[in-house]
Amino acid sequence: MANFFTDNKDLVFQFENLDLKEIVEIAENNYKEAETYNFAPRDYEDAMDNYRKVLEIVGDIAANIVGPNAAEVDEEGAHFEGGKVTYARGTQLALDYLTKAELMGFTLPRKYGGLNIPKTIYMMAIEMISRADASLMNIFGLQDIAETIYKYGDEAQKQEFLPQFAAGTATGAMALTEPDAGSDLQAVKLQAYQDENGQWRLRGVKRFITNGNGRILLVLARSEPGTKDGRGLSMFVCYGDDTVKVRRIENKLGIHGSPTCELQFNDTPAQLVGKRRFGLIRYVMDLMNGARLAVSAQALGIAQAAYEEALSYARAREQFGKAIYYIPPVTNMLIDMRVRLESDRSLLYATSRWVDLRDKLEEKIEHLKAEGKDTSEYRARLKQVAKISELLTPLTKYFLTEDANKIAYDALQIHGGAGYMREFNVERLVRDARITNIYEGTSQLQIVAAIGGVINDVLGKYFEEKEQQSYKGNLSHLAEILKEMRELFLDALKYVTDKDDKHFQDVAARDLVEMYGYLYVGYLLLDEAEKNARKIWIAKRYISHALAHCQHNVTSIKNEEFNDLYHADEILL
Repeated sequence: MANFFTDNKDLVFQFENLDLKEIVEIAENNYKEAETYNFAPRDYEDAMDNYRKVLEIVGDIAANIVGPNAAEVDEEGAHFEGGKVTYARGTQLALDYLTKAELMGFTLPRKYGGLNIPKTIYMMAIEMISRADASLMNIFGLQDIAETIYKYGDEAQKQEFLPQFAAGTATGAMALTEPDAGSDLQAVKLQAYQDENGQWRLRGVKRFITNGNGRILLVLARSEPGTKDGRGLSMFVCYGDDTVKVRRIENKLGIHGSPTCELQFNDTPAQLVGKRRFGLIRYVMDLMNGARLAVSAQALGIAQAAYEEALSYARAREQFGKAIYYIPPVTNMLIDMRVRLESDRSLLYATSRWVDLRDKLEEKIEHLKAEGKDTSEYRARLKQVAKISELLTPLTKYFLTEDANKIAYDALQIHGGAGYMREFNVERLVRDARITNIYEGTSQLQIVAAIGGVINDVLGKYFEEKEQQSYKGNLSHLAEILKEMRELFLDALKYVTDKDDKHFQDVAARDLVEMYGYLYVGYLLLDEAEKNARKIWIAKRYISHALAHCQHNVTSIKNEEFNDLYHADEILL
């Protein structure tokens, strides 16, 4: 039988080369969890063996239950009748299987019924589910909502809500967006107020809410009357009860199995999560960073599916007396798709590890504080790790979602006219890919989010250490190219910062972010090539193309007379 884990050699390679030792040790409380739960791992090897088994189960369900029903789910879509939302038959079937396999509380602690598995492994599961059916990820992949309650809610809230998520008896939604507050969440107007008994209540409308029919809703609302910015917003949790009216579900281009709802809150009883005024500036930003990582994994899964469809079709389709797989322009497209896939996978799981480490260091600090122990050493590490994860998360979403659209586009092109027809899966994949570089922050907003870390050269120490590393054979030549790319980046960065012009910095942001990403991924691939000879070909092609892009970006930054953004009105109006 097919299995989306064991069949994917590159995913298995990434898993087998993960270094999660410190992360797992903190998560398992130095493996003392095994004293309470006999199914908890007793050492690192035991933990990794458990994770592999879980991923094989996910791979089996994705390949044999979810994937075969994806076309039917796309055709049927979610239903909206009498104000109630129901999932497509295939969606509900998949959720039933995932629930029976106890996979709905992936990262939650065992205390609340979860599996206590690191986020990096969870991203691998999301990739496989998304490869099978991207729309299902928008339900399965919303486990970050439970994580947010675990991280910022009080113990009563954890006891009330988290077991429901873990048992699969409740799905969730994050109700952030409003008709006039999309990318600019500071403009949120939905009102939160306390009644005469001190009960918080919610009143207003939310729009474009993924899985808005979920039982448990995290809602961003304005709790401070008279405020107009993010400092007046708080986070609330409530049930999607009779006071929450689903006004409609959207008729979307893709991800049809995922209901996107417009919600009206009619004095809905709610509970404050964490502190007042911290809703946007802390809790939502943390929630969205997790969601951005999940969407990156979703994009990668779609891209993998599109590549597989293109490869299969190219081998089967004959023209001019041979399979089109052997026509060089087609072969070249397939190779580029494969290079993008593997480089993106390297970036995703490197970033996931940094996010995992940040989260676990935060947990470690809380444990030490509770024990009255010194936390200064861990705080210093956390500060640097947080900077890296905050840079890499938007950078990863930018790279992976843009690449998913490119890979899906090329996959359809390889199919020719047949790919434009609904009988072929690639048509659905193109539609599903298109949302990934829009929701949870558009690609343009990811550049805005990443540019600060790029200008401050957050990965500078990492690059310096890599430049001192010795590489053998062909890899030494690739290392020299990466050094050249680093020099190009530093030259461009100096050119931008020396101008001391904020507008020019904004104009140059995309070019700088891309150069930084190419450099980081290049070193990731170089390290992988030392472990696997086949990866040398991936590294060679990626780094040579990345150098050309960096050279182009530097030219773009310095060639100001063609910097049309300074003359936009003259051109556009």
